[in-house]
Amino acid sequence: MTLDIDIGNTRLKWRYGLQRGFLDTAGLSAEVLQSGWKGLAAPVRVRFVSVAAESVEQQLKDYCQRAWSVVAEKATSQPSQAGVVNSYAHFQTMGADRWLAMLAGFNRAGACCVVDCGSAVTVDYVNASGQHLGGYIAPGIRLMRKGLLSNTRQIHLPEESLTRFDTRPGRSTEEAVGHGIELMMAALAERVVRDCKALLGDEARLLVAGGDGERFLEAAGMGECCADLVLDGLSWALPVGQEAG
Repeated sequence: MTLDIDIGNTRLKWRYGLQRGFLDTAGLSAEVLQSGWKGLAAPVRVRFVSVAAESVEQQLKDYCQRAWSVVAEKATSQPSQAGVVNSYAHFQTMGADRWLAMLAGFNRAGACCVVDCGSAVTVDYVNASGQHLGGYIAPGIRLMRKGLLSNTRQIHLPEESLTRFDTRPGRSTEEAVGHGIELMMAALAERVVRDCKALLGDEARLLVAGGDGERFLEAAGMGECCADLVLDGLSWALPVGQEAG
């Protein structure tokens, strides 16, 4: 069986058959991996995609080799793959997580807008022919919150404010900041819905992943939650019988 791994900026997401889980990316070590995968049967294959530092990737590679004698295979962005054509002149500079999400999205739905709401919010448009039309990268809710609070000492937001979606005008400084961040997400969602129809047609599907995906869907008023798009993309980037070079 194959262990699939998505290493993001803040967390490592993994899937092994019906088993799945998360580990913190920060401070990742052999001990953390061993604890997180305690009792996991040795995989025959390990595939991963990463936007984290090389040191984090190396921790994973070393652990897989030492614990299971398996070489962890890394998926990377390509000029074209699995029916999708990259729009970047320098395809290597595209985040591999975005690329994999598009591979999975297109092969699932055809023409689609893929949105991943993590530390950053990424938006990508793929038409019915598989041509990537381009996209956007914007700060996510927590990144906006962190950036604002780090530069405004007298503003304090309770952590629970991140669990509500509210764009009404705030009646305190804390509400004004919290609701303002949500309003920016709502404005982005509204624009994405409009562009999705204009660029791809009414039949195109909006596919949303990431930790804040449900908030984006609420703001958009349409779309589908596809939590495992990046992990699903590993099957298209590194299919059975094909190993990373």
